[in-house]
Parts: sequence; C-alpha cells; structure tokens
Amino acid sequence: MTRALVFPGQGSQTVGMGKALYDAYDVARAVFDEVDEALGEKLSTTIFEGPEDQLMLTANTQPALMAMSLALLKVLEAKGFDLNSHATMVAGHSLGEYSALAAAGAFTISDTARLLRIRGNAMQAAVPVGEGAMAALLGLSWEDAAAICKDAAGDDVCTPANDNAPGQVVISGTKAAVDRAASLAKERGAKRAILLPVSAPFHCSLMQPAADVMADALKDIAMKSPVVPLVANVSAAPVSDPDEIRDLLVAQVTGTVRWREGVLAMKAAGISELVEVGAGKVLSGLARRIDRDLVGVSVNDPQSIDAFIEGL
Repeated sequence: MTRALVFPGQGSQTVGMGKALYDAYDVARAVFDEVDEALGEKLSTTIFEGPEDQLMLTANTQPALMAMSLALLKVLEAKGFDLNSHATMVAGHSLGEYSALAAAGAFTISDTARLLRIRGNAMQAAVPVGEGAMAALLGLSWEDAAAICKDAAGDDVCTPANDNAPGQVVISGTKAAVDRAASLAKERGAKRAILLPVSAPFHCSLMQPAADVMADALKDIAMKSPVVPLVANVSAAPVSDPDEIRDLLVAQVTGTVRWREGVLAMKAAGISELVEVGAGKVLSGLARRIDRDLVGVSVNDPQSIDAFIEGL
C-alpha cells in the first residue's frame, strides 16, 4: 500500500476534539501545550471546552485544527509510524497545507501555530463581514461552475474557490455575485446551491490583503525541505523546494484549492491510500468520490490510531 497523509481544513472542527488524546498520551499533550505557548493563550481550553462560537472564529479554528492533526501524528509516531518510511507524499486542504508541512518537518509546530493565527486574522480582516460569501455548487462540473462564476461576476468578484470532487465546487466572492451565481447554478442544472456559513470569502481575489500579510510573515519563518513532497493546493503538483513552497502558500490565499486534481496527481504518482490525519472524515470521504480505486482512511481518535497502526 503506497500512502499519502492528508490534513483537513476549516469546517472539520468540533468542540472537544483532541481531548481524549490529551488525556491519554503525553506526546499529544505536548503538542497542545506547545501551541498554547506559541500563541500566548490557552487555545486548548477553547478546543476542549468551547464555547463553540470562539472555536469557530477563523483565527482560532486554523491553529486548533493544526494542533489536532499534529497531536494525532505524534501519537502515531510514538507507536512506530515513520512518515519517511510509511508515506511518500503529504497534502492538506487550505489551512491543512500548513499542518502537512509541519508534519513533514518543514515548519516547527510553534511557527505553524503563529503563522495560522496570522493567516486567520488576516483573512478575517481582508473583507468586512457581510460583504463576501461562499457557496457550494453540487452536481455541476468544474467547467460549468467556472462558467457560472464568469457570467455572474459582472463588476463584482466571483470565482471557483475549491474544486473538491466531481460535482462539488465551492465558489467565493462578493455576496451579490455569489447570490447571482447560486441562482444561475440552479437554472443550469445544479442539484443544490448552498450558501456556506463562513465569515469571509476565502480563496478569491478579495483575499489579496491577507496574501500580502502572509508574504511578509513567511519571509521571517525558517523552513526546511519537507521529508516527503507536498502536493500543493495551487499547482496540484508535488513540491519540495522551500522557496517555491513559500510562494505557493502566498498564492493559495487568493487561489483555487485544486483538491480533486491534487488527489488525481497523487494517484498518478502511485498513491493507493489517503490517510486523513485530523478532525472529521471529509477528505477520506472525498477520496473514493474522486477515484473509486483509492482507499480513504480516517485517523481521528485513539481507536482509529490503533487500527491504523495494526494495519501498517
């Protein structure tokens, strides 16, 4: 079995995630403690106890999901998993790309937490609340969704943000344009067009102020080459050079998350199993929708850790 580790993005968070890991494993506790120290606050308390509205704030959600993923990985490693030996690639969905890079040794956990706090704050500040929107278009091809965005944009912004799987495209832009696109999508045969409960229009040109902030932030962070290549969101191709990764992380703030293409690129490179390390089961669920031959595995609690280690 040739595997890649994949790391989830925003939307997978739940209050209480990681508490069982924190209580059971010293290596997991150390990750949450390191994130708390890096941020100068007890984010772990918000993760484990809520309130939910605080965990849902983008500036908290992003480092919280990374902490969950890295805590899981450290437990896997303590039980004998070695990324360099047991996987050949990593990838992450949006903020999950930072988790993937931390997992592969490109960033320290502390630096990753600080970067994600900066990223979350910058993305939230880029567009006033209520001026942007995102919507999921279900049952349309990527090409049809892109055409709808173009027709709906007018003088506003409306672009595909996430190409998640066949028939699942998320669009982003100004609220008026996204509303127009959602109506057009229904007229053109979409099964559903669902406005998403997000606080900002991620992965579109409205996020340029946040991209500028991340360009500055990433200049000051030491980065090593990841121990295995990262399949990047923006290029849907493997990359290992730190300077190129920095550029792609900046581009990712305004660019499309090409998840479907990235998974197909992993399959073409010989990957047969995607192991989702983190909260939820979104990415493992998408694996077979993208390619029926792919195996999707979710590692998100002590029981699934043990099952995965037994199968190595």
